[in-house]
Amino acid sequence: MGSAARPLRVLVDMDGVLADFEGAVLREFRARFPAEPRVELAERRGFSVREQYRQLREDLEAKVASVYESPGFFLKLDPVPGALEAMKEMIHMQDTQVFICTSPLRKYEHCIVEKYKWVERHLGPEFVERIILTRDKTVVAADLLFDDKDTIQGAEPNPSWEHILFTCCHNRHVQLPAPRRRLLSWADDWKAILESKRRQ
Repeated sequence: MGSAARPLRVLVDMDGVLADFEGAVLREFRARFPAEPRVELAERRGFSVREQYRQLREDLEAKVASVYESPGFFLKLDPVPGALEAMKEMIHMQDTQVFICTSPLRKYEHCIVEKYKWVERHLGPEFVERIILTRDKTVVAADLLFDDKDTIQGAEPNPSWEHILFTCCHNRHVQLPAPRRRLLSWADDWKAILESKRRQ
């Protein structure tokens, strides 16, 4: 017996929310440039890893970018703890539509195909059909967006979704003004967020 209500549509970002982008950048940077200074995860501030490395030393910007722009980088990302289990549970929740909404790099040669392969490997073909690739998430209609980027802007000044900030090393220090909400990890009560949105 299904509800007549419109299904809750949930968008889930990929890098930093489902796949451990930050941990992989640090690990690969350390392996490729062992003599160079690096930004440890506890010191990460701001969404752009490239910008923080540039502030450390200007030439490090290109070096860190070469890490995540290299072939195989996105394919090898580890899942964020609890992410796969949460997604597999969410897709089977009644009156719930879940999509992976991810922004490709501007230098997209490798990342787009690898994102699709990553989803198929870790979540299966059912989720490959639910990938939305866009540089502008504000134009995608949904009720909720789980994303580690603290400020999301685009063509639509008032997106239809509520942005739930997913905690990642670079945004732990960000103080959210009320009524904005944060999910500390997938061990946190993400179901309560969905249910509270459903009741609105």
